[in-house]
Amino acid sequence: MEGLVNPSPDFWRGRSVLITGDTGFKGSWLSLWLNSLGAKVIGFALSPNTEPSLYRLAFKDHKERHYSDIRNLDSVCECVKSTRPEIVFHMAAQSLVRPSYQDPVETYATNVMGTVHILEAIRMTESVEAAVVVTSDKCYDNREWHWAYRETEPLGGRDPYSNSKACAELVASAYRTSFFETRPRRRCNVATARAGNVIGGGDWSRDRLIPDIVRSFGKGESVEIRSPHAIRPWQHVLEPLSGYIRLAECLASKEGAAFAEAWNFGPVETDCRPVSDVVDRLAAMWANGARWHLSDKPHPHEAGFLKVDASKARTRLGWNSRLDLDMALAWTIDWYQAQLKGEESASITIAQIARYGDLGRSRS
Repeated sequence: MEGLVNPSPDFWRGRSVLITGDTGFKGSWLSLWLNSLGAKVIGFALSPNTEPSLYRLAFKDHKERHYSDIRNLDSVCECVKSTRPEIVFHMAAQSLVRPSYQDPVETYATNVMGTVHILEAIRMTESVEAAVVVTSDKCYDNREWHWAYRETEPLGGRDPYSNSKACAELVASAYRTSFFETRPRRRCNVATARAGNVIGGGDWSRDRLIPDIVRSFGKGESVEIRSPHAIRPWQHVLEPLSGYIRLAECLASKEGAAFAEAWNFGPVETDCRPVSDVVDRLAAMWANGARWHLSDKPHPHEAGFLKVDASKARTRLGWNSRLDLDMALAWTIDWYQAQLKGEESASITIAQIARYGDLGRSRS
């Protein structure tokens, strides 16, 4: 496949879609996008854990909600059984490295057993045609190499968060080979998606770079930075979400079994940049004396160098990055500054989704 592929309204219109973790940052963006395509979006998650929350600001009464815990097998099975979705995006997770040091048990229970629970519920429900299990680029056994990791590289993870995401990959693989591939009458094509260091408007999580920057810059304060030399594959939230959506479409096609495997979604090589470079660019865009300083506190270990190779997604899915780093940062700052001026979060988000689609049409 060549060029850029936009989501198909004909595919999504009226289709029942379950999103676990829909009250989170990425889940809220995905819910709004699929809702705009005409899908029947069903959410399963805990209440939002940040204030403010994109979910609370953007959603009113136009979607079905199940407030429950992915760690509760009975609740997960009841939700899937009663709603009978056709497509599942599993995004519910403990999604931060630093809290995984503070509560490793919760991290493993959520990220590993939560994945077991949703796949077990899918196994028991004949309506599901395709499932995208979202893990992380941190699932790899990071050797601090200066080249990008491909989907065939060994899994690992030094900290509980990264390790739990590697475990979730193994769980998905085991369920796929044990219960779905071997039963042609009950086939559900299951794939995993690996992306990380996602930026964009509406993220207010703790211990995450962009929210920390926005909170400090918004108050006119200097932002504290922990690891200025760490290199990450930065990308706007719409980039991996467009990959997840495209992957789900392929999984639900007649050739879907060929796509039931692991997929990386990451930026081009030149957009894998040090933290300090990203903060400097954001400070210049924000203006008004925005600045940062180096933290002098002790911090737990985090990987210093990480890149992923998304050439498989580009070649086989027709997926590609549309926003370079400067554009991704500009869209992010535009979102927050518009929200601070009083514009509605849902309107800002939908406008950027539409603009992203226009980029795909203009470049394909």
